[in-house]
Amino acid sequence: MATIERKPLLLDFEKPLAELATRIEQIRQLAEENGVDVSGQIRQLEARAMQLREEIFSSLSPSQRLQVARHPRRPSTLDYIQAISDEWMELHGDRSGGDDPALIGGVARLGGQPVVMLGQQKGRDTKDNIARNFGMASPGGYRKALRLMAHANKFGMPILTFIDTPGALPTVAAEQQGAGEAIAYNLREMFCLDVPIICTVIGEASSGGALGIGVGDRLLMFEHAVYTVISPEGCAAILWKDAAKAPQAAVALKIISPDLKNLGIIDEILPEPIGGAHADPLKAATTLKQALLDNLDDLNRLTAPERRQLRYEKFRKIGVFTEVAH
Repeated sequence: MATIERKPLLLDFEKPLAELATRIEQIRQLAEENGVDVSGQIRQLEARAMQLREEIFSSLSPSQRLQVARHPRRPSTLDYIQAISDEWMELHGDRSGGDDPALIGGVARLGGQPVVMLGQQKGRDTKDNIARNFGMASPGGYRKALRLMAHANKFGMPILTFIDTPGALPTVAAEQQGAGEAIAYNLREMFCLDVPIICTVIGEASSGGALGIGVGDRLLMFEHAVYTVISPEGCAAILWKDAAKAPQAAVALKIISPDLKNLGIIDEILPEPIGGAHADPLKAATTLKQALLDNLDDLNRLTAPERRQLRYEKFRKIGVFTEVAH
């Protein structure tokens, strides 16, 4: 069966790379038509393209990283679960009458060890995004997550969460069903669980929707992912009444991985392939799997009381600052 080649989805700052790729292809076609050997020139241009890609992606602004984190072809929770797990069985339902497709989870094996994996799931196209509420979980989704985490705790299985959401579902119905209570309840209960918990920001992590599955012993974050209390667009609309100031807000919010590492909010930055995780999803998945195995190895050596105490201390340190008298 013939395969359909998918055209690359280019971000604004990637246009110079596209222009260079077009030039290389034009030279290659002209050389073939005229029987001229230009392999040396093509190698130089390809080396220049690689160098340019490295330069661009090593100096992205916060707003540009946000574009990468929101890329429609960026690997999702299900992509990573299926790539890194030896076995995977999705579980459904919050046991209160619903099953939110925006937050998925189930039991799996990672490196031979039984684990529970869960996270927000965005869609691959408009239809799928609508079905999954664009990765914005309802209160039932967070209650399903807590049910799975309680299952993991009962049977001694580590919990691995993958955070990728623009926020919790912002509808009247979600508020009527107790969105704030569901997230707050998860926060409290995750501090009390005995098993190791590793949370990974794989894309866009925003607001309480991200926090609802974000309390863990270790918080990992992909290089070009973002983690923020509010979207830069929302922040700009509130502070300046102008969403066009979103790039300015993105800088002020400290949403990118190096800033969050310096602030002590995340524990480890996972490097991405040049061009972002969507450029080489399997390589990104390999990086994630190794990081999870390494951190699980460390956490499994601790007792449950030690993990709970360190988890508590980790979050108590967030936001601590020193005032210098003048």
